[in-house]
Amino acid sequence: MAVDRRITGGTVVTPSGSVQADVLIADGRVAGLVSPALGLGSDAPAVDATGKLVLPGMIDVHVHTREPGYTHKEDIVTTTQQAAAGGVTTIFGMPNLAPPTTTLDTLNEVFDLYREKSIVDWNHNPAATDAGEVEKMGRTDIRAFKIYMVVDTGRTYPHPAGTGMHDHGHLLQMMDVIAETDKRFIIHPHDQALMDYIEGAYLARGENTPAGYASAYAARNGVIWDTAIDVILRLAEASNCPIHIAHMQTGRSIEAVRRAKARGVDVTCEVNHWALFLSTWHDVETLGPYALSYWVPDDAREAVWDGLRDGTIDMISSDHAPHTREEKEIGWTEMWSSHTGTPGIQYYYPLMLDAVNRGLVTLERAVDSAAFQPAKSFHLDSTKGRIAVGYDADLVIADPTETWTITNAEVLSRSGWTPYDGRTITGRIDSTFVRGEPVFLDGTVVGQPGYGRIAATAG
Repeated sequence: MAVDRRITGGTVVTPSGSVQADVLIADGRVAGLVSPALGLGSDAPAVDATGKLVLPGMIDVHVHTREPGYTHKEDIVTTTQQAAAGGVTTIFGMPNLAPPTTTLDTLNEVFDLYREKSIVDWNHNPAATDAGEVEKMGRTDIRAFKIYMVVDTGRTYPHPAGTGMHDHGHLLQMMDVIAETDKRFIIHPHDQALMDYIEGAYLARGENTPAGYASAYAARNGVIWDTAIDVILRLAEASNCPIHIAHMQTGRSIEAVRRAKARGVDVTCEVNHWALFLSTWHDVETLGPYALSYWVPDDAREAVWDGLRDGTIDMISSDHAPHTREEKEIGWTEMWSSHTGTPGIQYYYPLMLDAVNRGLVTLERAVDSAAFQPAKSFHLDSTKGRIAVGYDADLVIADPTETWTITNAEVLSRSGWTPYDGRTITGRIDSTFVRGEPVFLDGTVVGQPGYGRIAATAG
């Protein structure tokens, strides 16, 4: 066996537990996990991981690259530079672009952009709004479709026309069509009719502020999320459509998903970085629009952590959503006009390692939620999501003991800022490899645009 690279001395995290082993890499795949005492592959270039963790690369199925159409915020190159730095080896892009990804033609155009520009492996989730186009796109190598059950109030982005769906009949129709494609349906849950009523009251009182916005979206114990998720689960059960729910953030929704899984509904769900690490009332007060996304009250956040720990919440996904400072600053006085969402792909995996150090989640569950579960849920689990012989050598070397401070100076996003600026954490990514090749080494992105390829092998 000709070994191309050997990662030595590290603690390798596998689905069956952590082991002391050297990882042998050949032709972009894991060729063996061997005792450090064995000389097998000793002539190959070695990467010293002594005292460090060797993790499977994160598979992030919820990433907003902003290209095409909004490249003043971000683009595929800058997104995947951050992915490499953050230990993310595969991304799934989202369809809220210009033009939105709603047809086979626009999907192929986006695929061409990834082929030219992505540093890490990739896929894309087109919007499911037209049955005929869904059937055609379903015959491609996509892993999932996406839809938003939301209309923006006071702005036209980040949920542009062509990507939203609110009529329950239309939603059921799309589920019926997608059920025939062997793809999963990613849904941003939202009860727009309730939100119109709730936020209308806040705006009528002049509470167009970060605090008003945060309170409105969490109003009545998160009723806009809970009612939408109840509908989604019932329609999924009626259609036998595999679904994936984005933005889990209430205890009641987690219980609803737990019960649906027990009934045999094919549902997976995710938690985003902001719900775990950026959703306290203190964040809303001090960071204002830079913290929103959404506010998650303390009891709901604990329920989210519990759901992640017990596996009801299957996976972590960043919801990387960069915007310029100008698009955020208006939110201090006109929050409903601010573009909501926060950049997160560069720091989610390190924040999870810090959570492991703080005893919030086990290392094995953190890695499972970052790699194996997304691979399993989106039919990549024959090639990605674990460190095992025959799998793509998508690997991360991380120092679990290094304490460091996140700063805007290290941000690779075109937006130039992170809501975690000034936060000190323990656990840092040293190196990232995609199919055996380094894309991030010693604090520097070394991967080249165009190296990434489509992640599409079904399990």
